[in-house]
Amino acid sequence: MPELPEVETTRRGLQPHVVGRNIQSIDIRQPRLRWPVPGQINNLVGATVISLQRRAKYLLMHTDKGHMIWHLGMSGSMRILPQQQASVAHEHIQITFDNHTSLRYRDPRRFGALLFCKNDPLQHELLARLGPEPLSEAFNAAYLHQRCQGRNSAIKTLIMDSHIVVGIGNIYACESLFLSAINPKTRAGRISKQRCQRLVQAIKEVLRQAISQGGTTLQDFSQADGKPGYFAQSLHVYGQQGSCSRCGSKIKRITQGQRSTFYCSTCQH
Repeated sequence: MPELPEVETTRRGLQPHVVGRNIQSIDIRQPRLRWPVPGQINNLVGATVISLQRRAKYLLMHTDKGHMIWHLGMSGSMRILPQQQASVAHEHIQITFDNHTSLRYRDPRRFGALLFCKNDPLQHELLARLGPEPLSEAFNAAYLHQRCQGRNSAIKTLIMDSHIVVGIGNIYACESLFLSAINPKTRAGRISKQRCQRLVQAIKEVLRQAISQGGTTLQDFSQADGKPGYFAQSLHVYGQQGSCSRCGSKIKRITQGQRSTFYCSTCQH
């Protein structure tokens, strides 16, 4: 599933190709995605793209006539291709620009979404109550420690809660907890401010590294240019079946919140 680094990589790849461009046509070939694609999307034909923003795992395409809210779901990807290039299977949406290029949205599983918002999309019901961005100054040790107070949930579950902090999916939660030497099963309320500082630093470091390497290729994800992400080559625990790179102990795998958690019980305590 595309997580924050994959979505940010997509945004950076698309931005120079779409910002400033005029939308000539919008072809919705399959309107039945996670939610039905609203008919108001067609109101954006003739609009000019002003900017492309990421909020959590959502891409916001701002135009002078309204806003598109995109979510890549489990298997969604977006690419810029020549207008006349033939479409491929599961290419559900094509937006054609005034320079004869097109944005193609492909989603084999159809868990992604395209929604329309006339006013500020940050106030949309899907985004209004989200937590801070993990790479922002608002996400710091004092904030995380305060949100951990009195919580009996596992720290991994807490940092994956988008109302606490956005965009930390399963892969990056596992890697950040390993880097900060925190056991993913530890109750959030037991995490000291000092350990919160280590965890915040680890989250920022892991996410920045993943973005710089184009994200992690798992199953269907690829960048906007069609190339895979390379962060998978840097994973320490997630998906690892062998020994810990630090101490040599066997990497353990458990299930938390219906997701696989990978960790080293020797290094993480």
